[in-house]
Amino acid sequence: MAEISTNKARTIIRKALLKGREMELNPLAVVVLDSGGHVKAFEREDGAAPGRFEIAQAKAYGAVMLGMAGTAQMARAEQQAYFMNAVNGIYGGRVIPVPGGVIVRDKRGAIIGAVGVTGDLSENDAACAAFGVEAANYSAEI
Repeated sequence: MAEISTNKARTIIRKALLKGREMELNPLAVVVLDSGGHVKAFEREDGAAPGRFEIAQAKAYGAVMLGMAGTAQMARAEQQAYFMNAVNGIYGGRVIPVPGGVIVRDKRGAIIGAVGVTGDLSENDAACAAFGVEAANYSAEI
């Protein structure tokens, strides 16, 4: 199975942050996880709160571990809160079911990782993540 290279992970981060600056968003933090939920790369902009790593990681972790992007997780949490509570129990509270956790798919459609962005409104975080993923020639599922 293909994986996200460190070089591609850095491209995703660089482009996501560039999109955030273009949109004049609050300082962002971006993490890229591989298909097993392990950190490939992370960056936090100057001025972003120090706790942003954990939030970005939790957004991405839920996406890759469930195979469900943050937007779908949020809808599921609104419809079946007990399910997302159970998921968080299984994963030790490491899932934040909101937009900004974006699935990364290769050209064949296989999930090869996830990106988590945090720092602004969740919808803006997701837009920046998707921009970075697509700039690295992958498909983004928000």
